[in-house]
Amino acid sequence: MSKIQAVRGMNDILPEEIGYWHYFEDIVKQLLASYGYSEIRLPIIEKSQLFHRGVGSGTDIVEKETYDFTDRSDEALTLRPEGTAGCVRAMIEHGLLRNQLQKLWYLGPMFRYERPQKGRYRQFYQFGVEVYGSDHISQDAELLSLTWRLWQKLKLNEYVTLQINNLGSNEDRQAYIDALVEYLTPLKDQLDADSQRRLTKNPLRILDTKDENTKTLLINAPKMEDFINTSSQSQFLALYHYLTSIGIPVEVNPYLVRGLDYYSDTVFEWVTDKLGAQGTICAGGRYDKLVEGLNGPPTPAVGFAMGIERIILLLKTLDQAPIKSNRPDIYIISDTYSVFESMQYIEGIRQRFPQLVIEQNTTLGSFKSQFKKADKSGADLAIVIAENELSTQSCIVKFLRKEKEQICLTQDKLYGFLRDYFSTKNKNAELSIL
Repeated sequence: MSKIQAVRGMNDILPEEIGYWHYFEDIVKQLLASYGYSEIRLPIIEKSQLFHRGVGSGTDIVEKETYDFTDRSDEALTLRPEGTAGCVRAMIEHGLLRNQLQKLWYLGPMFRYERPQKGRYRQFYQFGVEVYGSDHISQDAELLSLTWRLWQKLKLNEYVTLQINNLGSNEDRQAYIDALVEYLTPLKDQLDADSQRRLTKNPLRILDTKDENTKTLLINAPKMEDFINTSSQSQFLALYHYLTSIGIPVEVNPYLVRGLDYYSDTVFEWVTDKLGAQGTICAGGRYDKLVEGLNGPPTPAVGFAMGIERIILLLKTLDQAPIKSNRPDIYIISDTYSVFESMQYIEGIRQRFPQLVIEQNTTLGSFKSQFKKADKSGADLAIVIAENELSTQSCIVKFLRKEKEQICLTQDKLYGFLRDYFSTKNKNAELSIL
């Protein structure tokens, strides 16, 4: 039988990697709490209709990338490819949108059938933020300020740039799409294959083409800014001035449209040149008509999402994450005759010193092999509590990182020794016995 491997594009996050994830998640949770945002946890499976209506049936995600299946009740279901549609569904279903401002965040796996590559997987993790109930540009500004503060906390701010664009209202957007299609239709044969397909399904995505010939054809295409109403233009200008006033590096990118049908007015991406082709690390914008389009009350909304794998890759590339060591403080050595008695005693140590990481050897090999494992673990101390020690209610403390002779202590004096030893080592935080 051949060896069973993970499904292509489904990535394991191994123990040596998880420290980066904890580092990112801890900073994100603290930051969002300081801004008054609440966490929401959503199902990873939704009815397929939600994404066809919310994301758009003509988008690349729904057309080519969703994992769709039917369950035993013959209901069409989809593994969520993004978080916004499900979040809107939850807000409507639980009646949380009428005359209320909802500021939410979520974190979890998403699924898209794409070609796997560095920083992109078929099961990937997103952190997302959604705000419902504010149509003022100050809410867009808060979200961009929040992300800028996140980059500062992660020490990535020197390596990212904000790109923004204004799509105008839904009516402005549609008028521009009509003009763009009218211009490009006679040139269809000169477009690249993806742009030819998008011309009838998602014309705005043509502006995001990587094909140089198509880019040349777009030079003389209608300009989006010529179709945007005065109110939207003035709000966008106010946002731009605010961002520059607080020192955020921002560029206006007239070809930035985002790949989902629900965006209007502000759209944005945070980009870096440190990850090659996968340069976008956070993206979002405003979607004031999405809630209403899913049969909810008229509700303005704005949000963003970031792929965590790309953030982790950037942190590792730039060596910016102070990852805590997973090594133990104390390594316990015992034998087959006394292992359960020693475990009982060690639980007492854990209860009194919850700050300490204590690892107990349960392979119970020879003392020599256990001491080798203790040294390899990186622990400061090895404590021997075996048959002889239990009979005398004592223990042996061996210093693994210092040139000091081992000592023998009675078990009732070990607590005071550990308190003094680790308080001296960590001078900024004295250990107290609970």
